[in-house]
Amino acid sequence: MGGWSSVEFLGVFLSGAAGFGFGALWYGVLGERWMKAVGRTKQEIQADPSPLPFIIAFVAAVLAGAVMGVLMRIAGLSGPLEGASLGLAVGGSIVAPWIVLHYAFAGRPRDLWWIDGLHSAAALTIVGLVLGLFF
Repeated sequence: MGGWSSVEFLGVFLSGAAGFGFGALWYGVLGERWMKAVGRTKQEIQADPSPLPFIIAFVAAVLAGAVMGVLMRIAGLSGPLEGASLGLAVGGSIVAPWIVLHYAFAGRPRDLWWIDGLHSAAALTIVGLVLGLFF
């Protein structure tokens, strides 16, 4: 069955990179709505050019890929379709609902619920799909 020792690290890295890249596209398209929902302007964001949020996002995406790889091994899954299915299941039934739960209690705008929740479900689907190419 295997755990961490049986994870394909190139697949983990590339799946994390794919998830991160999808996020760049997602928020590139929905950036204006996202900024409005979080109450920030483009000028405010550009005023702080720190790479730290991008570094954190990339590391988080690779970590998600590593955990998804372990889950694939434990579940005996292989191939892009099974990987994508696992990613959609994890993102759509675990991650996105928790995002919505926290945002609801925090009083965050509903636009933000769906922008971030759907991003998580779609990004993890892509992470799983790429992992499936290696498993």
